[in-house]
Amino acid sequence: MEGLKEYLILDGYNVINGWPEIQEIAAINLDEARRALVDRMAEYKSFKGIEIIIVFDAYQVKGTKKLKENIKGVEIVYTKERETADSYIERLTTELSERNHVSVVTNDWAEQQIVLGSGATRITVRELVLDFNAAKGRIHRSSEKLGKIVSNSISKNIDSEILRKLEKFRKE
Repeated sequence: MEGLKEYLILDGYNVINGWPEIQEIAAINLDEARRALVDRMAEYKSFKGIEIIIVFDAYQVKGTKKLKENIKGVEIVYTKERETADSYIERLTTELSERNHVSVVTNDWAEQQIVLGSGATRITVRELVLDFNAAKGRIHRSSEKLGKIVSNSISKNIDSEILRKLEKFRKE
């Protein structure tokens, strides 16, 4: 299918509460936990080349209107008053699944069943954390390898006396 996009939709607070490092941050400062999640997902987006939408529940916040913002290429949605993240995600998943590949990250069993029924894939928070760490490890290993290749090719093309001086300078 031409034009098929891949979307990863996260139940924001569910992911925060299921990701141990972010959960620790949330115990101290929820705003920082949201930022940590967005930072990780911006990095993940660059690894995977997919669209990422994080939905935060504003269900019990009086007078809240739905708010969308884009931070570091990640779409952030705060639901409106009396709208749960689950209901927003269900509607969005149904809408996007018609023409795209959609995965939803949540540990909520009932939401997982609805997601599967709408033609999307469900991913647990643990699966996301494992994939994020694996992707980050692959990038780290690739950049180390590239660094060695670059430094080896540079050292072959520099006069040995200059190379010795640079090495001495590096150690100081």
